[in-house]
Amino acid sequence: MADEKLVNELYAEICRIPLIDPHSHINPHRPTSRTLDDILGYHYYTELAHSAGMSKEPLSEKTSPRERVRAILTYMERFDNTVQYQWFVDIAQTFLGFQKERVEAADCDALYDAAEEKMAQKDWEDQVLRQSNIEKVFLTNDFDDPLEGFDTNRYVPCLRTDDLVFHLAKLDVRQRLSKATGIEVGDASALRKAVGKLFDHFRQHQARACAISLPPDFSPEKVSDSDLSAVLAKTSRGQDLSADEQRLCQNGTFWMLAEYCHELRMPFDLMIGVIRRVYEAGVFQGQDLFDQRTSLIQYRKLFNAFPNVAFCLSVLTTNQNQELGSFSWIFPNVMTSGHWWYANIPAYIELDARYRLQAVPKTKQIGYYSDMYKLEFGLPKYNMYRKILAKILAEDFVRGRGYSTEQAVELARLLLRDNARRLFQTDSQ
Repeated sequence: MADEKLVNELYAEICRIPLIDPHSHINPHRPTSRTLDDILGYHYYTELAHSAGMSKEPLSEKTSPRERVRAILTYMERFDNTVQYQWFVDIAQTFLGFQKERVEAADCDALYDAAEEKMAQKDWEDQVLRQSNIEKVFLTNDFDDPLEGFDTNRYVPCLRTDDLVFHLAKLDVRQRLSKATGIEVGDASALRKAVGKLFDHFRQHQARACAISLPPDFSPEKVSDSDLSAVLAKTSRGQDLSADEQRLCQNGTFWMLAEYCHELRMPFDLMIGVIRRVYEAGVFQGQDLFDQRTSLIQYRKLFNAFPNVAFCLSVLTTNQNQELGSFSWIFPNVMTSGHWWYANIPAYIELDARYRLQAVPKTKQIGYYSDMYKLEFGLPKYNMYRKILAKILAEDFVRGRGYSTEQAVELARLLLRDNARRLFQTDSQ
């Protein structure tokens, strides 16, 4: 056990490290919240309130934002044991001047009014970033995003490719691709040209990574151009694909993305294991889960085929964390990245981060990313991680291995800033 004074000292020093957030869902045209409804509309809160008994009715468009907030706050006492509740308290205290330790439904109007006043300030975005000590935020951009109208030095574009890989057979996706690239995709050659145009467009706008979330049963395989062309020809004629043909199309497209990442030296973020629409009656974004079928052995061909691509891997369960650490231990091109979604809980973060620091080269770890939709969540999420990291560094490295506090803070700097800066080449912007 580390003494509290040492942990607090390390935490204070770690908080001084300017952050590079390598993955978020921020809209750069509207990065901050405008009302408290934007805060409590985050899927964690709607999921938890619904799970604790709230109907979906308050989440409908018919409900006013203030009353939707009131409804969620009414049910919040049922999940005030969760870390997500603590995130909200931190936001209320740090940004909205909330003085109490607990938030109740009776606080709705005062908090809502305070949020409206604060969030209307012209420099609110800068205030939030400054208090959170976040320097750069990586985005999640659709492949046809024009990437215009925002500062790409602050908000770094990232090519998100889920639709290309898993929904290319859909007419609307092919139409979007054609509109974005000027290319009608009917064979492998046309698809390669179209994907190349997308990468050119993103690189011209300072994109630093490609990213995708992947289901448990996905196993990347190289596909011949002739086989891929045959499937793409069927889609261009509006014909349905069999399950095997869909997998072939997915593999061919995915492998092509990896080839471009190799050619352009662009990191590829893989978020592995999510199953969509498990809880079909769930709230928006509250339907997806995971199971235990996923193994990174499914990606061995990919890792072996592209040794020069930095694959930044996130997994959904702490059970898979040892496998992730072991792959990063062996493969030079596999990096551990963050604590994703259902693993983004202090008990799991501490276990997983401690293991990674004991097993994986320190230069191959992206310590944390926010996954946030609004900037206000950067501070409570990163504070959660920074506190856990301070505890681990105090116990395992300062007390356990004789590190100085300066050495411990430098290790934290690698995880929170320098590894991301080097890997994604952010200094070259």
